[in-house]
Amino acid sequence: MTVQAIKMQEMGPRALEDDRARASRAADGHESVTPGDIAVGVIIGRTSEFFDFFTYGIASVLVFPHVFFPFADPLTGMIYSFAIFALAFVFRPLGTTLFMAIQRRWDRGVKLTAALFLLGTATVGIAFLPTHATQGSLAIVLLAIFRCLQGIAYGGSWDGLPSLLALNAPANKRGWYAMMGQLSAPLGFLVAAALFLYLHSTLSEADFLDWGWRFPFYVAFAINVVGLFARLRLVLASEYTKMLEERELEPIGTIEMVRTQGYNLFIGAFASLASYALFHVVTIFPLCWIALHHSQAIGDVLTIQLVGAALGVASTIASGMIADRLGRRKTLGLLAVLIGVFAIISPWLLTGGVASEDAFILIGFVLLGLSYGQSSGTATANFLPHCRYTGAALTTDLAWLIGAAFAPLVVLTLSSSFGLGAVSLYLLSGCACTLLALRINRRLQPKAARR
Repeated sequence: MTVQAIKMQEMGPRALEDDRARASRAADGHESVTPGDIAVGVIIGRTSEFFDFFTYGIASVLVFPHVFFPFADPLTGMIYSFAIFALAFVFRPLGTTLFMAIQRRWDRGVKLTAALFLLGTATVGIAFLPTHATQGSLAIVLLAIFRCLQGIAYGGSWDGLPSLLALNAPANKRGWYAMMGQLSAPLGFLVAAALFLYLHSTLSEADFLDWGWRFPFYVAFAINVVGLFARLRLVLASEYTKMLEERELEPIGTIEMVRTQGYNLFIGAFASLASYALFHVVTIFPLCWIALHHSQAIGDVLTIQLVGAALGVASTIASGMIADRLGRRKTLGLLAVLIGVFAIISPWLLTGGVASEDAFILIGFVLLGLSYGQSSGTATANFLPHCRYTGAALTTDLAWLIGAAFAPLVVLTLSSSFGLGAVSLYLLSGCACTLLALRINRRLQPKAARR
């Protein structure tokens, strides 16, 4: 028996399967590309975006009501701040449409470079904004403009890697690989909240509101630069380009997309609505509610949210294993029911004292990780192959717009007028939409694709 044969016998059948898979990829010219490689690219790219995302979200609570709306009472200032917060999600589909046209005219590299350059410019621009005390209403107008530019850039930053990952994941590991792109959300929140906690706890309130809050936006710009080069290196590699082309992951016009696949866009957006509705209710709303009612110190809330984000990372990872065992749609349906239960008890948690508020945050992050971990691309199998690239981007845009964009604004406004039952109703409406969309989607898809 040869040495090679002995080694193969020791390695066993699993290793032989891996060798055959590598040989198959080599025959296709993809010897260096695996789902794991694609997953790394997705995590690197999206974590930088979510850091930007949460830097602005936390600043909307802790900073902007004081710096840009000092003429309003605390509640009204927070409402104004959340109104501008929502603008990015309103402009995000426009960004997707604009940058898909740029990609069709030039290429994916030009599109991604332009989008992330715009995102970095808008983000660092916020760091240099004057305050209302020095420039009056002009400061508010500039904040709104930069926020709109951030939304356009978010739409344009779609690189197709999540779709490529979903299409290349092994059939019995789809939930696991779907989770990897979503893992960036709790990671981004973890870094952003930690930075704000450090600045808020080490600086005086005057220094924090004067210049300390600007530092995270500088950091976001630097992370964008690093993320840009990392993503370009992956996206522009010849093997990735070839795989994207073979999977027909090319941009098409938004009008054509809506005309031919509009129903699938809305099914996909509503299928994950429970998760997106929960997103800001867990990450942004508790911070603003507690800040307005002074039931805890801000540093304590951020600390609990850091623990919650760590639990969110763990539960997002767990969602991949659960989905591969139960199926992704069953997992999302079960989580929609659990979020509904959480919605019903939310008013008691938020009014039950410090321990109950902390429980709201921690339980919410666990549910968010489990549900958001599988919310990406639930219905993308419905799209025609050449529509999946644009369809996945627009589905995500619609889910953010319908489910999350106005969540802090609506929930805060209604709860301040009618009580915390508004939180319950908002989340329950998202759960109902998810369950209905999953049922419709199950009827539309063939049995082979129902996982």
